[in-house]
Amino acid sequence: MLSALSLFWVAACAQVALPRSAPYNGPQTAFVSDVKVPVVLGVMSRCPDAFLCESVWDRVLQRVGDKVDISLSFIAKPNPSDETYGATCLHGVEECAGNVHELCVAKYHPTSEWWTFVQCENYQGRGQVGLPDTAAKCAGVAGFEWENDRARKCAGDNGHGHEGVRLLQESVKTSMQLGIKKSCTIMINGRQVCIHDGTWYECEGGHTPADFIRQINEEYERLNNVD
Repeated sequence: MLSALSLFWVAACAQVALPRSAPYNGPQTAFVSDVKVPVVLGVMSRCPDAFLCESVWDRVLQRVGDKVDISLSFIAKPNPSDETYGATCLHGVEECAGNVHELCVAKYHPTSEWWTFVQCENYQGRGQVGLPDTAAKCAGVAGFEWENDRARKCAGDNGHGHEGVRLLQESVKTSMQLGIKKSCTIMINGRQVCIHDGTWYECEGGHTPADFIRQINEEYERLNNVD
């Protein structure tokens, strides 16, 4: 379940909880369906297009976060000769480390915290993503202590942790299976709906926060058979 997030740079990542969908305890104990809409953002952690895309989705989640199950899928080139990551990241080894940091935090923390962590990393600037000090700082912003956290153990001291590297390799494989090649690629319920790579394109339903909010609402109603 997502919590709505205030814009990081405006409200210091203040979090406002969205109401949780509750079962309807009617005469026959029927329950309201609450199927979340899967959203995948195909990104690279040091990519300017990812920063822009994630800032747009920060606004989307403030409105429909309780209807969404969002995740990041990372883009890199498999490279068996790379002894550290087994992959080549477009923006250098620091980006691979940044990908690992974000994957590990997403694994061990709820969406409200890992999304805040990502927004914080973006706010620090491209050159800071993937650095241990940035991860520690953004963990504090997201509300947990990096040093003794499971996410830090997953990522390792410099983003080289065995578990984190495995998560990165799995994420890269998933991106390839989904046909994600450009950062940022937006997929809603398994369907590619928009790409930002220098500019927006292949966005039949639009590319503004309002457009994505509309698409989420429509897909949520379809998944939950809302008349």
